[in-house]
Amino acid sequence: MKYGIVIFPSKKLQDIANSYRKRYDPHYALIPPHITLKNTFEASDHEIVDITRELAAVAKQVDSFKLNVLKVSSFSPVNNVIYLKVDPNEELQTLHNALHSGYFAGEPEYAFVPHITIGQKLSSDEHSDVYGQLRMLKMDHEEQIDRFHLLYQLENGSWTVYETFRLGKEN
Repeated sequence: MKYGIVIFPSKKLQDIANSYRKRYDPHYALIPPHITLKNTFEASDHEIVDITRELAAVAKQVDSFKLNVLKVSSFSPVNNVIYLKVDPNEELQTLHNALHSGYFAGEPEYAFVPHITIGQKLSSDEHSDVYGQLRMLKMDHEEQIDRFHLLYQLENGSWTVYETFRLGKEN
């Protein structure tokens, strides 16, 4: 089965992202707005038991942290993805690193650029037009993050929560 590890932001930030995603992101109906911590991976029913145990241990190593979204940005010219740029911080980087070392060892497919996708699979002209408008948006959002989620993919391509892990030693 396919799994992934993400952070879901607050409903307020998800509503902001979805106001753009419903027009510019073909994955809008498949998964809520999120920050990907670990890209899709395959695991058996047996392996996922060990994985959840390891994720619980990782969660205890990182305290809750502030998440700041400061602007709209793009991965162009690499690809035509438009996103809400998440200000990287030590805790977020520590969490990402822990999910790519030890039990989870392996190089990530891409450099870690924390973000929430709001548009993808756009033609070059459409990307240029939409990004030209959205990059003028004033973004100044801050919230506290206290958990991350292990997701699995359903047969229809949508994603749902398998388990949630609260951050911090007391959890």
